[in-house]
Amino acid sequence: MAETSIGTPEQLRDPNYTPALHKAIPLGIQHVLAMFVSNVTPAIIVAGAAGFGFGSNSPDFPQLLYLIQMSMLFAGLATLLQTITIGPVGAALPIVQGTSFAFLPIMIPLVAGKGVDALAALFGGVLIGGLFHAALGLVIGRIRFALPPLVTGLVVTMIGLALVKVGIQYSAGGVPAIGTPEYGSLLNWSAALVVIVVTLALKFFARGMLSVSAVLVGLLVGYVYALMVGMVTFEAIGTSWSRASAFALPVPFKYGFEFSLAAVIGFCLMAVVSAIETVGDVSGVTKGGAGREATDDEIAGATYADGLGTAVAGIFGGFPNTSFSQNVGLIAMTGVMSRHVVTCGAVFLILCGLIPKVGAIIRTVPIEVLGGGVVVMFGMVVAAGISMLSDVDWNRRNMVIFAISLSIGLGLQLEPGAVQHLPDTLRILMTSGLLPAALIAIVLNLVLPEELAEESTEEVSGGMAGHGSGSLPHD
Repeated sequence: MAETSIGTPEQLRDPNYTPALHKAIPLGIQHVLAMFVSNVTPAIIVAGAAGFGFGSNSPDFPQLLYLIQMSMLFAGLATLLQTITIGPVGAALPIVQGTSFAFLPIMIPLVAGKGVDALAALFGGVLIGGLFHAALGLVIGRIRFALPPLVTGLVVTMIGLALVKVGIQYSAGGVPAIGTPEYGSLLNWSAALVVIVVTLALKFFARGMLSVSAVLVGLLVGYVYALMVGMVTFEAIGTSWSRASAFALPVPFKYGFEFSLAAVIGFCLMAVVSAIETVGDVSGVTKGGAGREATDDEIAGATYADGLGTAVAGIFGGFPNTSFSQNVGLIAMTGVMSRHVVTCGAVFLILCGLIPKVGAIIRTVPIEVLGGGVVVMFGMVVAAGISMLSDVDWNRRNMVIFAISLSIGLGLQLEPGAVQHLPDTLRILMTSGLLPAALIAIVLNLVLPEELAEESTEEVSGGMAGHGSGSLPHD
């Protein structure tokens, strides 16, 4: 087969192939552009939930910059673990790591309204949960049977459903504006809608890098619009820039260390979900980029890197890391399987994380503009979960499992006061919605026999044949 401008087809399918540096660097930066916004958004969401002041003159401004900085730095370091590897740690594949959205339903209740003081318990949970996550690499191959698409699809859907409210709140003006005349104003919504419209236009009508980076470009256009209508002033940009140092190193245990049972249990349970997501991403990388199944060593190595990357991040004030699915799609689209390309992107992320001024510029983006991007991203999470559920055989057994899990999980999230008499630890875990839904689905899937589902379906089919229409749908 003919050689392309990057390499031969055989080279492109080889994770160990190294393209020329002038080609590898742009391809690596493209991977960063595909995940950059998603990577820093959880830090901003957690800070907002904790009650940080978002203005450049706020006393919390340096703390917010630090959280953004750590999100970039440890995403880069965790990605290096995957591409370069240390012993059994890492898959030696082009896997991009980033801050996980899946943990937000756990992190938001832990910090809600508590300010910087809540971060010690939060990062204590990140550290211990990360170590537990790494330990899952020892058994990940043996527990996959308990997590079919019915369970994983439900979990991913619940992650998106748990977060869509955040996108709407940001688009309307953010949590601090709730109750004020400005909340939900036409001006606020116009900024969010500009981002959404531009993102959709590029995603469907553009090609190549513009399509892959549609959310990022949408945010840039929204930012320019916000400047034009006075939502951002050059004075605010200058203040943010001047208050951020040119270079800064991470500080171990910057916020202290506190053991919180709710945080530890929540992060450990979510680590199982994150590990399963990573298994899917590793399989997606090898199938899309090399046309083969992932090996057990690659899956175990990716899980080790997930967990250790998260644990180290927790020490320095970083959030849980996981593999980023959007980059799996990018590999399938470009056909470039080289892990060294992703290594170039990881180095770029690390450099951004060591330069707080990058975070300062990100922080000047109005929350309404960010809301437009978040609406799209969280909606895509729900869509991804529904796509996974399309592989489910919707017999009565699976419909009942899904119905009960979704009803209880989503119901507790929408009405947290229903469990107000539970101990604090259990209440936080239950009102996340995600964990009760996942646990119920896993347990029911393990204990309800498949044979009964088949018998029930046959009985209902026979009954409907004899009595006419009017019964519930059946397979």
